[in-house]
Amino acid sequence: MTRKILTVLFLTTILMTSAIAVSIELLPQADATKSSGSPNNQFGSATKHKVCGDKLCSQTGGKTVTPSVPKEVTPSAPSEEKMAPSTEKMAPSTEKMAPSTEKMAPSMMWKSASGTLKSIQDPGIGHETHQLAIILPPSDKVYKGILSYDASEPIQLVALHGPLADGEDNGQPIWTPDGKTKFALTLIDPQSSMGSWIFTGNALAVHTMNKDPFTVSYSVSYIEDEKSDTVMTGTLDSMQDPGTGHEGHQLAIILPPSDKTYSGLLTYSASEPIQLVALHGPLAAGEDMGQKIWTPDGGKTKFALTFVDDKTNMGTWAFSGNALAVHTMNKTPFTVSYSVVAGQ
Repeated sequence: MTRKILTVLFLTTILMTSAIAVSIELLPQADATKSSGSPNNQFGSATKHKVCGDKLCSQTGGKTVTPSVPKEVTPSAPSEEKMAPSTEKMAPSTEKMAPSTEKMAPSMMWKSASGTLKSIQDPGIGHETHQLAIILPPSDKVYKGILSYDASEPIQLVALHGPLADGEDNGQPIWTPDGKTKFALTLIDPQSSMGSWIFTGNALAVHTMNKDPFTVSYSVSYIEDEKSDTVMTGTLDSMQDPGTGHEGHQLAIILPPSDKTYSGLLTYSASEPIQLVALHGPLAAGEDMGQKIWTPDGGKTKFALTFVDDKTNMGTWAFSGNALAVHTMNKTPFTVSYSVVAGQ
């Protein structure tokens, strides 16, 4: 009995030993199956000369490196200085953005209008048998512009100046709707049904002396400017001309002598035919070399004289000079109403 038990134990031991041996022989084959490289029969302490921590010994010079635990990285907020662009660079200088108002805003704002009008009976006292078409109505400002027109018959061109103050109606042509409010009247008769007119005044119209209505088509470009030292409507009574050699003449100074040059447009209505005067200077010594001269002090201060004689009491004149006046060669005073728009 004892011998049978020992025999069984011996056989069991041999079988277990064989199983372990088989398992050991199979381990390298399984390892080779997983590897994508060459089979390696070394493991554990046999590889200590090849692997040093978490790196190859060839990378660490044979020293074992303990893997470092990565620290939690907190993304830093970008610098506000870098994120926010400089407002100085982003926002253009207001000085550069906004053009100079002095350059942008002209002293005179031009307007334009076009249309076709049918005339009505002229409401002016003494004009009851006439026809009138008002293009620019009466204004306390001064109009300056150019009118182009085409009418169904020859027409006259009208500019009004005023209203006049008491006593200023003194022989010049007058237009009044009620006998109380009075305007000086410039009436130009080109004897044509079409044309252009450069004008100044407090109102603009076209007119006929016929009873039958007419039709006019027009375009007008104009300014309506505030009054100033060089933009004005007025009425003057002449005085004795103070110029040497002009003692028997009459003069009304509209723009006084200036060291700056005036340039503009005058429309006028006078109580008699007048001459138009522009002065240039004063002249330097030796500059009066035969041209017409006007001097108020016996030859010390001299101006060259532009003298235009249209032989009419009303009209329009585009001028430039250092002074502007109207003149007659008569001894008796005259009255002139006018609108002038000039610059310097």
